[in-house]
Amino acid sequence: MKKTIKATLFALMSVFMVFGAKVSADTISIVSDTAYAPFEFKDSDQVYKGIDVDIIQEVAKRAGWDYKMTFPGFDAAVNAVQSGQADALMAGTTVTEARKKVFTFSDTYYDTSIVIYTKKGTKISKYSQLKGKTVGVKNGTAAQSFLEDNKKKYGYTIKTFDTSDLMNNSLDSGSIDAAMDDEPVVKYAISQGKDYAINMDGESVGSFAFGVKKGSKYEYLIEEFNTALAAMKSDGTYDQIMNKWLGSDATETSASATGDASAKATPKKTTYKIVSDSSFAPFEYQNSSNKYTGFDMELIKAIAKQQGFNITISNPGFDAALNAVQSGQADGVIAGMTITDARKDIFTFSDPYYTSNIILAVKKGSSIKSYENLKGKTVGAKNGTASYTWLEENANKYGFEVRAFDEASSMYDSLNSGSIDALMDDEAVLAYAIKQGRNFETPIKGEASGDVGFAVKKGTNAELIEMFNNGLAALKKNGQYDKLVKKYLTTTDSSSSSSSTSSTVDETSVWGLLKNNYKQLLQGLWTTISLTLISFAIAMVIGIFFGMLSVAPNSILRAIAAIFVDVVRGIPLMIVAAFIFWGIPNLIEQLTGHQSPINDFVAATIALSLNAGAYIAEIVRGGIEAVPKGQMEASRSLGISYGKTMRKVILPQAVRLMLPNFINQFVISLKDTTIVSAIGLVELFQTGKIIIARNYQSFRMYAILAVIYLVMITLLTRLAKRLEKRLN
Repeated sequence: MKKTIKATLFALMSVFMVFGAKVSADTISIVSDTAYAPFEFKDSDQVYKGIDVDIIQEVAKRAGWDYKMTFPGFDAAVNAVQSGQADALMAGTTVTEARKKVFTFSDTYYDTSIVIYTKKGTKISKYSQLKGKTVGVKNGTAAQSFLEDNKKKYGYTIKTFDTSDLMNNSLDSGSIDAAMDDEPVVKYAISQGKDYAINMDGESVGSFAFGVKKGSKYEYLIEEFNTALAAMKSDGTYDQIMNKWLGSDATETSASATGDASAKATPKKTTYKIVSDSSFAPFEYQNSSNKYTGFDMELIKAIAKQQGFNITISNPGFDAALNAVQSGQADGVIAGMTITDARKDIFTFSDPYYTSNIILAVKKGSSIKSYENLKGKTVGAKNGTASYTWLEENANKYGFEVRAFDEASSMYDSLNSGSIDALMDDEAVLAYAIKQGRNFETPIKGEASGDVGFAVKKGTNAELIEMFNNGLAALKKNGQYDKLVKKYLTTTDSSSSSSSTSSTVDETSVWGLLKNNYKQLLQGLWTTISLTLISFAIAMVIGIFFGMLSVAPNSILRAIAAIFVDVVRGIPLMIVAAFIFWGIPNLIEQLTGHQSPINDFVAATIALSLNAGAYIAEIVRGGIEAVPKGQMEASRSLGISYGKTMRKVILPQAVRLMLPNFINQFVISLKDTTIVSAIGLVELFQTGKIIIARNYQSFRMYAILAVIYLVMITLLTRLAKRLEKRLN
């Protein structure tokens, strides 16, 4: 039975994936991979392109096919053809003896090979030059088998990776000397701007072909494909397709071209939604008027004005901003984001608009004057940053210990209190913190950490990147860019006079913080209270419903309630919120091809409602079961129905028992609003963090937040006690 259900579900999923739109009986259904550049991938205009797409298009034209090509992914595509839900497969499929037993293949259209590649400038032109070096390779590939077979012969060490981006990151950083991968994949990476070189011939590992299910009525397609392919090779069409995607001058999808100061691209949207960090001064932060400002904010506005396109900007925080762009809830992100190879796999970046440095900071008067003085000391850095990576790589060399922090304010407080001896952060950020009153100094020259860029989701909004690049070039040409750099990013003391970051009210006292930020705090408090009230009201409905099911006479209903409670309580609230806000829109886009953003407040409400609902269901179950069973039995023996007994006898007593727990759960829901701030919702806690990012008064600000929460919860507790007395 279970196997039948699984098979049915699999079939339905395959049909949905492969046939997103109805295909007529005379239309040939061809399936392919989702992302295997340069053979098939979705371009910035949301249309799939690549070698396989072009070849099928040309073959169909010559053979007179009426076809529909869909891209469910390699495994799903293979299964779809095998199960008869699709007619043919074109997905960079290597012809093997095992596959020949299932598929009938065409003549091969591409002989694939694996190649050794290195960073440009490293001349490795034969295997013997790899002796004593480390070569990277993806685990489970033909390249790995080849390297394993020949490592004793040539004397190199193999380092395996799970993905190409991790392998390429290691090659870029110098932790491996060379790497081996599929030749077309490497060539395409080079065409997209990767600074790699192939200086030796590859090793042949197989050939790609078009295929249909063996013995199916579509085997005639193989002959027609072969005829068209031969003609394409004869008249040069095949070579044109290959040169288009594999030639060294293939730049159609590259976003690395320098902007033209005199050009203006055409916007494709009325308004573009731009997201950014909420607290990364001086790039973006809230000023004393509670408005976001900073280098990034002014830069993107100036570029939009110069290029003539409209934008709206929101500041949900760095992680939330990146996720919003990935899930299609925003069009672009500008957040002081360093351009890395790992991020290039997900985002398309603009020309760099700032080259950042990382620098060591210590308390004023510290004896630390060089890296050698750090021996035996503890140095802090924000987790996942260039600073943390540099410290990790040099910890053994200089003999210090690295401590990771999630945010700058807590790291700076730790240096101030003496729990760490030094810290490393972006130079511009540290300079801003020092101007805001941090008693730090930077005794050592900074280290270059990389370029900062504007980004969009890979394959989308190509015109936005073009407009940014053109606008950036124009601002540099007319001097406006230099003025912004001087205003926000110059690290000398003279720059402080031109900065508009100082507060109009002293923020070094609790009164000053309250006076300058009370409107912002009230807005965050209103969001917190609204979120708590709405989500708890919904949670009560959910909880009572499943709580009643959990004590129902029917075992199936009890099982449904138990499953709901176990699933929701077994998943952390933050993950539930993240899945609803970012995961569901991604899933909908994958299934339908359309973006379906979910509002952050709505996502937080759903997450809190489900979470609290599961606990309330248990409160209801416990309250009902606490009433002596004899009362139900006595009522039923008098001929009173189950429903009436529950309403008139059991529930009135159970509610008295449940009430204190309901109030307690409400208090918990109020506290849990701080967790859902992770998706970028600016409630009270997130509001406090945003204020701290501007003035670095973390102790006083967190004390104010603690008092606000304490007052709210104390009032709720008093109310609960009064209600409890009245009911008793």
